[in-house]
Amino acid sequence: MSASKDRLNQVLQAEQRDPKRSLGQNFLVNDSVIEKIISAVDHFNPSELIEVGPGPGSLTYFLTQKRKPFKLIELDQGWAEYWRKKDQVVIEADALQINWQELIRPGVLLVSNLPYQISSSLVIDRCLDPVLLMGMVLMFQKEVAQKIRGLPGTDHYGFLSVIAQSFWKVENVTDAGSGDFWPPPKVSSRVLKFTPLENRVEEPTKYLKFVKTAFQQRRKLLKTNWQGHLDQKENGWEKVKAELLRMGFKETLRGEEISPTQFQHLYTFWRK
Repeated sequence: MSASKDRLNQVLQAEQRDPKRSLGQNFLVNDSVIEKIISAVDHFNPSELIEVGPGPGSLTYFLTQKRKPFKLIELDQGWAEYWRKKDQVVIEADALQINWQELIRPGVLLVSNLPYQISSSLVIDRCLDPVLLMGMVLMFQKEVAQKIRGLPGTDHYGFLSVIAQSFWKVENVTDAGSGDFWPPPKVSSRVLKFTPLENRVEEPTKYLKFVKTAFQQRRKLLKTNWQGHLDQKENGWEKVKAELLRMGFKETLRGEEISPTQFQHLYTFWRK
């Protein structure tokens, strides 16, 4: 038995708790995967840490040893109380509903074995923050991680790929199989490291809509998806179409053919 699984069993027995499927609780128990996550955290050398969904503390056990300011965001009332008793700062709330602007400051790093049901939304929300975190080290369902790092022209590439890659440099950290968790999920997982890009997109909420509209009907031509939205500005589609042709694209292209950098260029061009 791994040291992490042994600690997990001790905590669950002491607290008389079981994982809640409704909250997506699959606890990480592979020491090697945990070591790689902590190594990725150390790469950033953060001054403060935030963890979403600590549960019984597979990652928290190591993060508290960093002796740095630390906040936990935990929706499960039982685990929130468990960490309060250990003198940790706990925000008992849904991570998608709290005011992140009160938490983000220079040097803050987000770490989490994310509940699968909130992972995509949390990444998108953190792209829209006025000031980005110094970085993120996050565990995803493998399919979601593939979408985040998807390349143009591939099946994984889409709205999530463009938004994530427009704001972050995203790198693989490690993979985790179902046997690396307890209880074992039915899917594989992947840890990604996010480093903020220097050039910020202006008015990111509008950029989000610009990109989302391009993928509104994935198999439709970009013209079909974009025309109504872009024509909010006079001759918006005709203007962007001319720029697409100048860039070497055909008028019959689809959203998945355009790279994140090209999306940003077209957005800036359209806004002029």
